[in-house]
Amino acid sequence: MLLQLKIQIKGISNPPVWRRILVPGHFTFSRLHNVIQASFGWEDYHLYQFSPKGYGSEPQIGEEDEWSEEDMENAEEVKIEKYLNQKGQKFTYIYDLGDDWIHTLTVEEIREEKAIRAELLSGKGACPPEDCGGIWGYESLKETLADPKHEMHDEMLEWLGLEKGEDWDTLFFDMEYSKATVATV
Repeated sequence: MLLQLKIQIKGISNPPVWRRILVPGHFTFSRLHNVIQASFGWEDYHLYQFSPKGYGSEPQIGEEDEWSEEDMENAEEVKIEKYLNQKGQKFTYIYDLGDDWIHTLTVEEIREEKAIRAELLSGKGACPPEDCGGIWGYESLKETLADPKHEMHDEMLEWLGLEKGEDWDTLFFDMEYSKATVATV
């Protein structure tokens, strides 16, 4: 089974940030997490979890650590085809349980094909930078960067590794780099 998934960060619409991937159904949720990280350009610094509708919905699938819920299923053991197996089905992926980057996964297509690796098909929008404070922090960052007179403008440029006069391009998505990175997962 080969799943075509569209994964979109909730709450960002100008522009929306999403990726479309093909992923084998035999992948574990841990491996799906790695594919999502590679396709968006996240840096995998934080905990994550999958569930049907986000916090409080069952099952919860994620990394087991000292803060895990007792009923958390281990993402390294659960195959995605166990829960993602119907066209149109939605699931939630939360990355960074502090900033709460909530992604909606939609099963767009199920193919009866075999594959050994994931593939990035398309995408749109720049991935927000790690640790910028979630959706609200990202929106604030974009406003700060758009106003060269803002008191925090130069500090935010430096934080992002940009030079004075450079812009944070919310539309930038390096398809070739991301595609190559996903292929190695």
